[in-house]
Amino acid sequence: MPFKLNQDRRHHIPRQRHKVTNWPAYDASLRQRGSLTVWFTEEAIAAWAAEPRTTRGGQPWYSPLAILTALTLRAVFHLAYRQAEGLIGSIIGLLGLTLRVPDHTTISRRAAGLAVPRAQSNGSDGGARPLHLLVDSTGLTLCGAGEWLLEKHGTKVRRSWRKLHLGVDAETGRIVASALTSKDVDDGAHVGPLLDQVTDPVASFTGDGAYDQDAVYAAVAERHPEAAVIVPPRSTAVPGGWRKPRRHSATAISSASPRRAAWLGSKPPATTSAPRSRRRSADGNR
Repeated sequence: MPFKLNQDRRHHIPRQRHKVTNWPAYDASLRQRGSLTVWFTEEAIAAWAAEPRTTRGGQPWYSPLAILTALTLRAVFHLAYRQAEGLIGSIIGLLGLTLRVPDHTTISRRAAGLAVPRAQSNGSDGGARPLHLLVDSTGLTLCGAGEWLLEKHGTKVRRSWRKLHLGVDAETGRIVASALTSKDVDDGAHVGPLLDQVTDPVASFTGDGAYDQDAVYAAVAERHPEAAVIVPPRSTAVPGGWRKPRRHSATAISSASPRRAAWLGSKPPATTSAPRSRRRSADGNR
C-alpha cells in the first residue's frame, strides 16, 4: 500500500500517558462505585402498610409508598416485576425487618393507577424556577399492518402522518408539554395549548421561524407577560409598525383634489381598472 512505503521513516506521535499519583484514593473510589447501601427510615417502616379503608371493597395491604419503593428499585436496576419482587424481599431480609413483600402482580396492578411525583426544579429561594421553553414540532409516520409486504415487493403507497408538538425545558431537557395533531395544524396555531400545560413560570419562549406570527406573540404575552420571545424573523419580515407603501393608481385619486394635477403632471392619467378600448377602422375591422 502507498501509505506503508515510508512507514519506518514517518514521524509517530506517541500516545500520552498519565501517571496516577494518588493510587490509594483512586483505588478506593473505584471500589465505591460497586458498593450498595440501602436502609429504611422509621417513617418509611411505619408507613409501609396501607391505612384501613372505610368504604366498600377489599382492604389494600401496601401503601403507595411501598409500591413506589418497589418501582424505584425496578427502574434503577432495570429489572422485571418478578426480579423487583425478589430484590425487595432480599433487602427486607437483610435488614431484619418484618414487612410484607409486595408480589409482582400487585406491583404491576398498583403501578397503573399510582401518581408518581415528579422532581420539581426549585430556585435558591425555594420557589419555582422560571424555565426557558424550547418549542418545536416533528412529523410521525403512521405505519400499519403490511409494511413488510411493501418493503419486500417494493410498492409505494402514500403514507399518512401526524405532527407532534413538544415543549422542552432548556436546562433539564425534560418534556413539559406535548400534543399530537394532524398534519394540517400550523405550528404557531398550537402554541396556546402547549403553554396551558406548563405550570411553572416561563422566562423565555424559543422557536424557529415558523413561530414568527402575531398569534404566537399574543399567546405568550397573555399567559406569561414577563417571558421573552426568541424567534428568528423570516426573510421577508419588516420592522413592527412599518408597512411597505402601496402604489396608488391614477383612478384612486379624486378629481376634486387640488393636488391631482401636480401629482399626475401634464400627461393624462392611465386607467388601470378597465382594459383600453381599441379603435375601430373605417371598414369595421378591429
